[in-house]
Amino acid sequence: MPELPEVEVTRLSFADRIQGARISSVRMGKPLRWPLGYAPELLAGRTVLQVRRRGKYLLLDLDAGLLLLHLGMSGSLHFAPYQPAPGAHDHCDVVTHLGILRLHDPRRFGAVVYADSQDAPEAVKLLGHLGMEPLDDGFSLPAFYSGLQARKTAIKQVLLAGEVVVGVGNIYASEALFMAGIRPTMRANSISKPRAAKLHAAVRSVLARAVLKGGSTLRDFSNAHGESGYFQLEAMVYDRQGLPCRVCATPIQQIRQGQRSTYFCPVCQKR
Repeated sequence: MPELPEVEVTRLSFADRIQGARISSVRMGKPLRWPLGYAPELLAGRTVLQVRRRGKYLLLDLDAGLLLLHLGMSGSLHFAPYQPAPGAHDHCDVVTHLGILRLHDPRRFGAVVYADSQDAPEAVKLLGHLGMEPLDDGFSLPAFYSGLQARKTAIKQVLLAGEVVVGVGNIYASEALFMAGIRPTMRANSISKPRAAKLHAAVRSVLARAVLKGGSTLRDFSNAHGESGYFQLEAMVYDRQGLPCRVCATPIQQIRQGQRSTYFCPVCQKR
């Protein structure tokens, strides 16, 4: 599933090119996770002002309203001056005078949703519960530590939930916890403030590094240019079960948490 770095990399790969584009038509294909909630033909004539990100959602601000895009489990966006005829898994085309933005999503867990504003019920339902943005200045240590203290579940699960900090998915949660030296099973409210500070810095560092590397391509992720990411090539623990830790050479272990695979070093992450 594309995580925050992949979504940010996607945004960066086409935001400047689509800014100022005037929409001529919107084509919707097979039903996605949620309906558009608006007549596509009414979007003709509107202009794309900017592309923002909130968590794993991309927000296309229009001169009237906005489109919220989610990549789901297997989605990708491609923006180009021209596109071939839509294939079986091409479920949305936003056609503009600068190019066509296409959502390709084999599993159809992605979505394109229209809202009159970010305060509209459709947008609040999707964005209202999201925690702090880890790459923004508003991601403060006091608020992060306070959020951990209020939760008794395992720290890995707290990171994935997205209520304290948003967008730290499975890959990057494992990597950040390794960097901070914290066992993924440790209860969030038992983490001391100094160790929370290490995790706070690790979350920022891991996500920023992943964006720099173009995200992670484990199966079929690519940005809006069609380019893959390379962060997974330097992962310290993720998907390295049985391989030696890059720090202490102890074999990396794998466990299941909430039906997701978790990877850690039993020596570098003692508790």
